[in-house]
Amino acid sequence: MRAASLTRGVIEVVDWPALRPGAGQLLVEVKRCGICGSDVHARRHADQMADVLEVCGYSGYARSEQSVVPGHEIYGEVVDHGPWTTGRFRTGTPVVAIPLVRRGRQVDGIGLSANAPGGFAEYVVVQESLTLAVPNGLAPDLAVLTEPLAVAWHAVNRSEVTRKDVAVVLGCGPVGLAVIAALKARGIGTIVASDYSAARRALARGCGADVVVDPASESPWDAMTGHGFKTTLPDQYNAGIDALESLARLPVPWSATWRLLDKLGLTRPKRPVVFECVGLPGMLDGILAGVPLHSRIVVVGVCMDADTIWPSLAVNKELDLRFVVGYTPLEFRDSLHLLAEGKVDLSGIVTGHVGLAGIADAFAVLEKAETHAKILIDPSNQHLEGLDES
Repeated sequence: MRAASLTRGVIEVVDWPALRPGAGQLLVEVKRCGICGSDVHARRHADQMADVLEVCGYSGYARSEQSVVPGHEIYGEVVDHGPWTTGRFRTGTPVVAIPLVRRGRQVDGIGLSANAPGGFAEYVVVQESLTLAVPNGLAPDLAVLTEPLAVAWHAVNRSEVTRKDVAVVLGCGPVGLAVIAALKARGIGTIVASDYSAARRALARGCGADVVVDPASESPWDAMTGHGFKTTLPDQYNAGIDALESLARLPVPWSATWRLLDKLGLTRPKRPVVFECVGLPGMLDGILAGVPLHSRIVVVGVCMDADTIWPSLAVNKELDLRFVVGYTPLEFRDSLHLLAEGKVDLSGIVTGHVGLAGIADAFAVLEKAETHAKILIDPSNQHLEGLDES
């Protein structure tokens, strides 16, 4: 089969050995595959990520000297069934799949391991138990966005953001845009988006951002004035003293009143929920310095290099720092149905299409991160060898 192979940073179309589905697996003809930021990063930083995952107990992540077929945002049609499958997916069924395959107890990431060729190819093997039929005749260009939306949906779930909160999304690449769309679907009242690219800021507005900021000329933190956030320690201390002096005038002990206000949640400090979707060195430390006191920071972007933060900043501002990765099977399923039912519209983030021969050029464009957001691969279209901009 034809596939795009990545070896030592070089992408080329090759003849790859034909795939056969193993026990509990399906063979899927790839109709669309999205290019993820992690695919672009892996071209330059595969060994760093492999080192990190070895610490986490997984040694199968692709290393730079290995030949790997990338691609884990997959939409296609079932063409064959391996042994011990249930038969619930007929041949021709359009599907999406969580990009993991298992042989025995060894689990590998599809498109992220030499053991599991990915969707930058005519065919891919997926795990039947992790596969979902695409409902409602959902168009291929939308169904393929299930995986990146699931990443965003998981990040929003982990953030515990509420409708009353102000959400700030830093970085309006595909994941940042999906986070904005997920926040909008949750009914979050104020969404601030920040990106240097004018094109991506426009996409952020289309995905539901209420305030759009160019960080080259305006701070996203300045865009949140008027929401009652404390930005300095003296502000916090004065608020506490003011509260005590007011409570002291009541005919009951101030501690009893404070305890009641605690139970009612009225002493909880106001704070924004910040989604870091850039993943570059220095980004996180800059956020710690810039955010208001008590902010909750959800790290979605994957920084591929070692980085440095100033922990005492987070301590003194009492910041809540959360890291996220992936999604649950239920979040993946729910993301597919959000798209199929029209509750989340991500159609605007698809900015281009390529065939297999155009993948290297697409990577070069995405590395600049100025115009494009999500570029989709159509391996079945051999005539689409250049970048067809949507």
